[in-house]
Amino acid sequence: MSATPVKGAAPPDTSTTAPPRKGGGAPNPRQQAARRRRLVALVFLLPALLLLGALVAYPILFTIGRSFFDASGTQFVGGENYAEMFADPATLKAVRNSAIWVVVAPALLTGIGLVLAVLTEKIRWGTAFKLVMFMPMAISFLAAGIIFRVVYEHDPEKGVLNAAAVGIHDAFDESQGYPSARPKTDAVLAKGKDGSYTTKDKSSPGNTVDLGLVGVSPKELPKDAKLARAASTEPAADGELRGVVWVDFTLGGGGKDNKVDPKEKGLPGMTVEAVKDGKVVDTATTAADGSYRFTDLKSGDYSVRLPADNFSEPYGGVEWLGPALITPAIIGAYLWIWTGFSMVLIGAGLSAMPRDVMEAARMDGANEWQIFRKITVPLLAPVLGVVFVTLVINVMKVFDLVYIIAPGPVKQDANVLALQMWLVSFGGGNNQGLGSALAVFLLLLVVPAMILNIRRFRRSQS
Repeated sequence: MSATPVKGAAPPDTSTTAPPRKGGGAPNPRQQAARRRRLVALVFLLPALLLLGALVAYPILFTIGRSFFDASGTQFVGGENYAEMFADPATLKAVRNSAIWVVVAPALLTGIGLVLAVLTEKIRWGTAFKLVMFMPMAISFLAAGIIFRVVYEHDPEKGVLNAAAVGIHDAFDESQGYPSARPKTDAVLAKGKDGSYTTKDKSSPGNTVDLGLVGVSPKELPKDAKLARAASTEPAADGELRGVVWVDFTLGGGGKDNKVDPKEKGLPGMTVEAVKDGKVVDTATTAADGSYRFTDLKSGDYSVRLPADNFSEPYGGVEWLGPALITPAIIGAYLWIWTGFSMVLIGAGLSAMPRDVMEAARMDGANEWQIFRKITVPLLAPVLGVVFVTLVINVMKVFDLVYIIAPGPVKQDANVLALQMWLVSFGGGNNQGLGSALAVFLLLLVVPAMILNIRRFRRSQS
């Protein structure tokens, strides 16, 4: 007898249940979607991973392996390249200079960038200022090196810095030097051991002593130099010893020795001393026509002397590209390039700072220096750390500026690790084994800074 369905009851389920999957239950749609997303991400990342392996991973591994072979690359030498690296004086100097770069450049850039970022917030044209400061970043290190090689030229006619230094020096020191000047004969003047010239005969007040010199080219004469003829014809007054210092040479020929001729010019700006018993009793400076005079001399016999300073080389500026200043000079060029980078990054962090803290400090009576020192700097500490570590990594790899700016004779004095690596490998050393050891050493120095920077980024994102 068949069962009678109950009115209102649900119909029996006649559908078949799918057999269970081997190793588990039914597939999870979320897991399938996650796998699909990972597969798509892998497909898109694969070209980048291949490039990363070919351009970064493989060269690193090859360089590490190459560092254990000799210059030819055929004989395994173990750690000899690393031992030779630290025994080489050039490498030790490069390590020392790299340490100077790491200590000085990042600290200066971070400090200057911080100050400029804070100051530009208080001016209306701050954006334009940031743009101008950031513009050197668009210039390659090669072009910047060429620019600063000219800026640091020792010749004031070419180097901008020395042109400014000479101009400032001459504004305070009006003395005129004639390094090539000398007497035509030794009849009147005798040369001293210190380079000065003193009259052989002594004179008393009321007389004139004219001192003729040669060896001065017309271009060395100042523009205000006048003819010496008029000065030589003026008689000395009672109690006065006077004379003229002039160029004893007439252009085109003619003229007489030790006599002032009509076309001969005076030597302005020369120091003249009156000497008695070996002591300088009075000093005068020649005028535009070369004339000088001593008016306060007592009776007696005096020698007239031209001190050695008159014949010294004129001030030519600072030797920026010399052994003593070459590293600071290159660091200065580096600061010019990277100051905008530091300022913009710190300025971005400054714009994200909460303003209510600074306003509350101002209301409590804090001045701007206290706000900067106790609020701005602590709140910007993470940004300052990232900027500093980034610059440390960058200065360890500096090469272009040192190679371009440093002249050949002082290149070793400015040497850094990256440049030493290139010189040993390709710049004449042709020892890729030792160069690879230097590259590995440089990598080991950079890796801790990179790890520190990555950790800072992760902490800032968490």
